[in-house]
Amino acid sequence: MSGFVDEAQLHVKAGDGGAGAVSFRREAHVDRGGPDGGDGGRGGSVWLVASTNHSSLLGFRDHPHRRAGDGGHGGGKKRHGARGADLEVPVPAGTRARDAEGRLLVDLVTPGDRWLAGEGGRGGRGNAGFLSNRRRAPSFAEQGERGHEQWYDLELALVADVALVGMPNAGKSTLISRISAARPKIADYPFTTLEPHLGVVRAGQGSDFTVADIPGLVEGAAQGRGLGHRFLRHVTRARVLVVLIGTDPVLDGPPAAQERILLDELGRYEPELLDRPRLLVGSKSDAGIPAGSEGFRPDLSVSAVTGSNMDVLVHRLARLVESARGEHAEVEGTIVVHRPTPGGIDVVAIGGGAYRVEGRAAERAVALNDVTTDEAAAYIAQRLRRIGVDRALARAGARDGDVVHIGDLAFEWFRDQPDHVGTPGRGRS
Repeated sequence: MSGFVDEAQLHVKAGDGGAGAVSFRREAHVDRGGPDGGDGGRGGSVWLVASTNHSSLLGFRDHPHRRAGDGGHGGGKKRHGARGADLEVPVPAGTRARDAEGRLLVDLVTPGDRWLAGEGGRGGRGNAGFLSNRRRAPSFAEQGERGHEQWYDLELALVADVALVGMPNAGKSTLISRISAARPKIADYPFTTLEPHLGVVRAGQGSDFTVADIPGLVEGAAQGRGLGHRFLRHVTRARVLVVLIGTDPVLDGPPAAQERILLDELGRYEPELLDRPRLLVGSKSDAGIPAGSEGFRPDLSVSAVTGSNMDVLVHRLARLVESARGEHAEVEGTIVVHRPTPGGIDVVAIGGGAYRVEGRAAERAVALNDVTTDEAAAYIAQRLRRIGVDRALARAGARDGDVVHIGDLAFEWFRDQPDHVGTPGRGRS
């Protein structure tokens, strides 16, 4: 079983916020002590963190679930609940996260990059937080907010200075093993390499660079043939491309045809790849056809077996990498495509004279520990009017007596004021 996994799923569940407490002062010689219920603690959040200590998504294949800690509940004497513990989930540098629709949410390129994958729920206010001139002894508190929960599709694209691109059996694995300490599997048959390998080339005088050995591409790779999409993804981050052409007259076929196929597949997958600095290298010069024959004119011919021109290749790659680094300085920080945050109020007609109100503010307004008292019902009605729920329902066509669902709560709505508040649980369909 391969130890390298570049695609996986991740399920995050941020911690739920703690509930606020309902409590009143009970002390000797204190007549009618006021409310002193403390607030609940915020739930912990889940963060993705790019790390150099991980090189694969293998850890998520069989264990995709990650959960942060819940917030503590509030207590009497204004004791606030403890905050839930955050959870940091290490992923390899170069990891991208997408939602279920395939939209890119984040691209963690640089080690240390962090991204909030699941935000912890806010803690509920204790009854001390509802004290006002009109409410001298509030008998209700807020429930904690639920933490964010979502599935993500993770994919890894290797971060390397140089990518070796070639047909199967072109000699990429032998080449990377010759110029670096990487030791991929090597054999004389196609598709020896089924996973990318990363090696560090010591070029001297601070010119070290990384090289990725990309599994062999075949014609149609850009359309996914031969797992082409998975393989080509690892090319996209490279600053310099080495197009490696096998020149063995028996095993590799016409070099000019190989070059045409490889460049065509790169352009089909991502046209910008053809603008990257690249070096056309003929491999197996010890057994191959002479350079320049049959319309094939490489920039350099090498032999990883005999070591011919290996020093020249390393020197030329070091210069190309240095030049590319200067022209395209690495962007620090995380590249993020922000997902929209639901901040407004949405009203959805669900049939039969019933409506569902969606939105974080509305759901928080009704999240009380006891909604059966007149005091709590009056607070909910006032809060919903203030954030615009009544106006939104009227615009949606709601009429007096229609049932409105918000979170776990259902109640009959009236234009002026709800006369009845239902019990929690009826709002779940």
